[in-house]
Amino acid sequence: MSAPVPAPPAAPVISLRSAAFGYAGRPAATDLTLQIHQGEVVALLGPNGSGKSTLVRGLLGLNDHLGGQVELFDTPLASFTHRTRVGYVPQRHTLSGSIRSTVREVVSTGRLAHRRWWQPAGRGDRELVTRAVATVGLSDQAEADVATLSGGQQRRVLIARALAGRPEVLVMDEPTAGVDAASQDVLARVLRRLVDAGLTLVVVTHELAALRGIVDRIVEMDAGQVTFDGTPEDYADLQAGLTRSASAHAHHDDDPRDRPPLLGSGPFDPRSTASAGGNDA
Repeated sequence: MSAPVPAPPAAPVISLRSAAFGYAGRPAATDLTLQIHQGEVVALLGPNGSGKSTLVRGLLGLNDHLGGQVELFDTPLASFTHRTRVGYVPQRHTLSGSIRSTVREVVSTGRLAHRRWWQPAGRGDRELVTRAVATVGLSDQAEADVATLSGGQQRRVLIARALAGRPEVLVMDEPTAGVDAASQDVLARVLRRLVDAGLTLVVVTHELAALRGIVDRIVEMDAGQVTFDGTPEDYADLQAGLTRSASAHAHHDDDPRDRPPLLGSGPFDPRSTASAGGNDA
């Protein structure tokens, strides 16, 4: 009996090859080569201005694709029309404080893209909204005014709104920023539920510690390019090496024996003092 033929690897849900994104025809992120597969949890790191937002907005179709290949679910970006397969969670709650909306009402807007504008929400829509609210742990706040919620709870409302659209990939912008440690722990548990459900997550963050044990891959950007792509363990080793190198360099600079000699020979130069000692009387 012949050995079974292994199944070919699944196509990545996001694929970039030498891609460039920018604004008004001017590139802000270039030479981006990256593949993300179903079920992966990828943390996107980098300082302000590193190109993270440009990359994310490019994947969402919100800025210019200026070169290279970009595919979503094995479909070229220019031909990709199933936008609801990619959900987005912004960093901040965007509704004005003057607009009174309940948690359920806000989450319900995540279903609008799935029906004609004149069609009312159906039973299936309502069930998905209820399920999304429960997933983020806000069932007991479903009828509460979102303006009365804490910052961490509002983040969970935004996650639920995205989940109501039943995305396969969820892009999240700084989900744990600006909330206290307890809220970060709750958000981390919510993200773990999403991971366990098989959702692919791309998380833009500056707070990697809050996502410990959830992220299985780190992509770091700087100056519009990818500078690291690997496991959290490899990233920790890299950072430890950089810290040791910086520490060794600092100690080296602090050693006066390693400093270059001053130009000239002044009155406090050791050799000048020694040569002038015979004339002291």
